[in-house]
This record gives sequence, C-alpha cells and structure tokens, in this order.
Amino acid sequence: MDIIFIRDFRLSITVGLYDWERIAPQTVQFDLEIGIPGNRAAQSDTINDTIDYAKVVQRIEESLRDNKIQLLEKLAEHIAQLVTSEFQAPWVKVSVTKLSALKNVKQLGVTIERGKRT
Repeated sequence: MDIIFIRDFRLSITVGLYDWERIAPQTVQFDLEIGIPGNRAAQSDTINDTIDYAKVVQRIEESLRDNKIQLLEKLAEHIAQLVTSEFQAPWVKVSVTKLSALKNVKQLGVTIERGKRT
C-alpha cells in the first residue's frame, strides 16, 4: 500500500468541551496518512490513480466551517470517515492536535487509525 501524507495542516476552529474553549476559535493542527491500494499512480503518473490531497484539504475545510464538535476524538473520527467514505481510502491515520490549549502544555491531542493497512 502506498501512503500519502498531509502534515501540519492548521485550521482555526471552535472545538472543546469547556465553555472557555467555545468562546473563540483556536488553532488545531491535523496530520493525516492516507492509504492508497497498490502503486498505480507510480506507474501511470495520473491523478486518477491516487487521492488528490488538495481535494482532501479542501473537503476537510468545508466540513469544519460550521463545526459543532466538542471532543478531539469525535473530530478525528469525522475526518477519518470523510476520507474513507468520500475518497475511498482503505486506511487512514488521523492526528488532531490543539496548540497551547492549556497552560504549560505546548501540544495535546489524539491519533486514530481506521480501516485496514495492507
């Protein structure tokens, strides 16, 4: 399986459980690894044989415009489901990181994997 990745993709969104987190948007970092079956794109050199990472980024941005998600676990699951269902990826690894969300903590977050890595 070939894997494409998107690292350090940042969005300013409202996410969090506590009232103080829901007042103003905060920067959230996304890191994705997306499985692509086979190596057709390496042979054909055509975008139709892979997943267009620009479209993945655009679709994630669209889906989070009116975000009402509280937990990072739910946010990661939302993105994993989007990638596997809309882009037919057989496997995805999603990390969601809040930056400086708590005093004395530079980063905190969650990583999930969905699907089968072959």
